[in-house]
Amino acid sequence: MQTTFTPDQLKDPATARANEILRSCVHCGFCTATCPTYQVLGDELDSPRGRIYLIKDMLENERVPDEKTVRHIDRCLSCLACMTTCPSGVHYMHLVDHARAYIEQNYTRPWHDRALRWMLAKILPYPGRFRLALLGAKLGRPFARFLPDPRLRAMLEMAPKRIPPVSRNDDPQRFAPKGPRKMRVALMTGCAQKALNTDINDATIRLLRRLGCEVVVAKGAGCCGALTHHMGREAEAHGSAAANIRAWVEEMDGDGLDGIVINTSGCGTTVKDYGHMFRNGPMAGDAARVSAIAMDISELLMKLDLPEGDTKDLTVAYHAACSLQHGQKVKTHPKTLLKRAGFRVAEPADSHLCCGSAGTYNLMQPEISGQLKARKVGTLEALRPDVIAAGNIGCMMQIGSGTGVPVVHTVELLDWATGGPRPRGLDS
Repeated sequence: MQTTFTPDQLKDPATARANEILRSCVHCGFCTATCPTYQVLGDELDSPRGRIYLIKDMLENERVPDEKTVRHIDRCLSCLACMTTCPSGVHYMHLVDHARAYIEQNYTRPWHDRALRWMLAKILPYPGRFRLALLGAKLGRPFARFLPDPRLRAMLEMAPKRIPPVSRNDDPQRFAPKGPRKMRVALMTGCAQKALNTDINDATIRLLRRLGCEVVVAKGAGCCGALTHHMGREAEAHGSAAANIRAWVEEMDGDGLDGIVINTSGCGTTVKDYGHMFRNGPMAGDAARVSAIAMDISELLMKLDLPEGDTKDLTVAYHAACSLQHGQKVKTHPKTLLKRAGFRVAEPADSHLCCGSAGTYNLMQPEISGQLKARKVGTLEALRPDVIAAGNIGCMMQIGSGTGVPVVHTVELLDWATGGPRPRGLDS
């Protein structure tokens, strides 16, 4: 793609990076075949190629974003299926992230939209506030149908019926391995996950200790920054990321770390990109060090000697989170581990398509998200599984709200198969 950025424009590192990405696009359109929003809406501007044209025009002309451009970019899930499909290696993630930051700085949204985004940014990354919000949503759910804004109704309807108790395993501390130490790793306990499902971190800690890992929950680590990053709120996102970098580097420079393990794949994609996010600042070196040892829990478990489990009479429908299969390119590890643990593993049709969760997307774009959820649930239920497994809390909440089949995290099943308790989600 030909671009016409001026030398002065290219002095900005973000614009220079956007220019590199735009120039790598060859207009082939392969991305439209795997774009969920294009499949649902059928509009070229709701495909990666269409959004690339809109972003190019907006950035080159340094114009104030119009409502049309913002609408189509807002509809992007950031599922990154286009990056898996693209034969030219277009790094769409960095391009759309920059576009969102540009929109946040240069576009004035309607007041109710600004208020909603502010509320999400000030609640979701903070587990204590999120818990209080969930309690309020639980009380307000019977009145959801009376709310005029479908986004507010979606927030109330997505709130879980059961809010889990606080887990003390999320507090900063160290967990000794069961037996000789093989590795020392930091566990990212996240933010929303600590309010929505505390069983995931508990199962991760039990499993890693059983396999010989010393597990550290680092003081000062928290939200990865993804939730605000995808809303274009760069300062808040970078603040959260910087706090994590400082916390983990202190551990790396102290007793050392063999890895930073992440059991929410949306967070993993972001942490692995810290090196890029901070590449032009004073934290560049530390950010790169953190990104270099960040890994999904399935990647770490493949390095450890996970014992083979007894064959279980359970069919597990594995849902591949977009942030894991497209964002991190981790595709086979979870299925390999589940099979090794003794489960029958089945994969749905069109497994590359998003479930519609995508961070806050199911709250901001409930109609499109609902259509994607119905499609995903249909393909999963067609397998007639006993349980659905996923590696991302957002996907679990999204799919779980549309099916009666139990939905649990992959690590909960692996923990159970190797001596841990039966996942409570199986009995829900």
